Amino acid sequence: MLELFPEGFEELDHPDGLELVAYTDDAGEERLWAAFSEVTAEELAGGWEERWREFHRPVQIGQLWVGPPWEQPPADADAVVVDPGRAFGTGGHPTTRLCLQLIAESGRGSLLDVGCGSGVLAIGAARLGYEPVTAIDHDPAAVEATLRNAAVNGVTLECRRVDALREPLPQAEVVVANISAEAVGRLLPRLDAATVVTSGYLEGDVPESDGLRRERRLTQSGWAADVFRREG
Repeated sequence: MLELFPEGFEELDHPDGLELVAYTDDAGEERLWAAFSEVTAEELAGGWEERWREFHRPVQIGQLWVGPPWEQPPADADAVVVDPGRAFGTGGHPTTRLCLQLIAESGRGSLLDVGCGSGVLAIGAARLGYEPVTAIDHDPAAVEATLRNAAVNGVTLECRRVDALREPLPQAEVVVANISAEAVGRLLPRLDAATVVTSGYLEGDVPESDGLRRERRLTQSGWAADVFRREG
């Protein structure tokens, strides 16, 4: 589904399984049939273009509130307002929440966000006291969204386009990577940070790398996040 609809799709939980929903045209429907062979299609009423907003819900980790601009934060919360634009993430996905919790509980210092998406983790880290904060992504739309969201939140960070699996990486004491199990597995050997927080994968995925010891794991709704410490 990510390959077919990189701009996004819905995941709907049902008692008998998971439904994946794409809002698309006839050509997109043909791609679905070719990929899955079993597809249900229906016409939608007007206004469906804005329906995606319903699925970006705010979350709160301690005093840190993270949500989209159309939601109202509590008056006493430290709010991080994130507009996803064309990049993924306002903080509502379990992997994002798990990463925010783990970096909130880690020691402060410099931080690198690998695969920053809309910048929610980088901005949240800056609000939590990490400094300096650097964010990287291979997608120019993600870089644009991160810089825009950082400006809206009055946060200072550096963000640039980098292929994290091939190009040299900025140095940081803490690295957070909410990407995929396969990408995390390839990324870990390239890092020399003292602390690495990873997510973007299911509980059954257990990434490992020489020189890094898994210190902690959190899970939520079938997703997992890990904290690695450098040995020696």
